[in-house]
Amino acid sequence: MAKPDNTPTGSSDEIDLGQLFALIGKGFNRIFRGLLSVYVYLRKNIFWLGGLTILGVGIGLGLKLLVGVEQKLDVIVTPNLDTKNYLYDVISEVQADIKAKDTAFFASLGMDVQQMKDFEILVVPLKAQNNSAFEQEMQFLELLKDFDGNGGISDILRGELQDKTTKDQRITFYFRDAQIGEDYAHKLMDYINSNPYYNQLVKMYTENAMNRIQRNDSLIRQVDVLIENYTQKMLQEQASTEGRLVLENQEPLNVPSLFSLKNQLIRDTEAKRVELESRKEAITIVNFGKPHKVQKPLFQKRVVFFPLILLGGFFLLAIIRFLNKKATELHIQ
Repeated sequence: MAKPDNTPTGSSDEIDLGQLFALIGKGFNRIFRGLLSVYVYLRKNIFWLGGLTILGVGIGLGLKLLVGVEQKLDVIVTPNLDTKNYLYDVISEVQADIKAKDTAFFASLGMDVQQMKDFEILVVPLKAQNNSAFEQEMQFLELLKDFDGNGGISDILRGELQDKTTKDQRITFYFRDAQIGEDYAHKLMDYINSNPYYNQLVKMYTENAMNRIQRNDSLIRQVDVLIENYTQKMLQEQASTEGRLVLENQEPLNVPSLFSLKNQLIRDTEAKRVELESRKEAITIVNFGKPHKVQKPLFQKRVVFFPLILLGGFFLLAIIRFLNKKATELHIQ
C-alpha cells in the first residue's frame, strides 16, 4: 500500500511577502519615532540650546576683541654656502629664547619681550621632493638617452636638478600686533644673517667671482684679437680652406675652438655675475611678505569653537542623565 504524502502544499523556501513588508514597515516606523523623539527633545530644550549658542558666540567674540586677531608674515629665503642646517639651528635657538623670555638676548636686538606676546617663528621647506614621483623620474632619464651627444643636454639636466633640489625655505612669524611683528621679523632676519663666519665666506666667494670675471674678460679680449688677426689674414691672402691659420711660428690656429672657448668664457662670466647678485648674504631673502590675518578652518574659529564646546557639554550631561535613569529603572547599581 502506498504511503500518504505528508509534504506541505507550500515550499519551505517561499517568503511570506506580507510578513516582510510588515517588518520593513516596523523598521521605518521605529526610525520615524526616533527622529520624532529627537525633534521633541530639541523643541523642549530650544531655549537652553539657543542660550548656550549665544553665550558661546559671545565668548568667542569677546576673546577676539580682548586678545586680538592672530597674524602672520612669510619670508621666503634661499640658504647659500650649505647654510640650511645653520638656518634651522638658529631658528631653534630663537624659539627657545622666546619660550624662555630671554630679556638680555632680545634687548641686544632692540626688541622688547613684553611686546612679544604670542610671538612665534617657524621654518619649513618651501618645496619637498615627492617620493611617489620616482617612476616618472626614471622615465625622464630614459628619454634623456635620445639626447646623447647633444650639447643641450647639460642645460636640461641643470634645469631639472635645480627644480628637484631647490633649497628655498619659508620662515613664518606669528604675532598679534602687525607693526611690531613686521619690525621684529626684520630684526630677527638681520640677526640670522649676522653670522661672522658665513659673512667672511661670502666675502671670499665674492672676491673669487670678481677675479674670475676679470680673467675671463681678459681672455675674451685676447680671443677677439686672435680672431680679428685671422680675419685680416684671410682677406689679405684669400686662402684658408680648413679654417686654420699658420702664424709666423708655423703653429696652427683652430678658429672654431676659439669661438667655442669664447662662448664658454661668456657663459662662465654670466653665471658668476648671477652668483654675485644672488649670494650677497649667507641667506638670501627672496621675498619679505606683509602681515596678514591667519586663515583658520571653520571649526577652529572661536565664534564656532566655543558654541560647539558648550553644546557638546550639554548633550553629554543629557546622555549621562538618561543612562542614570535607565540604570535606576533596571535596578542596576
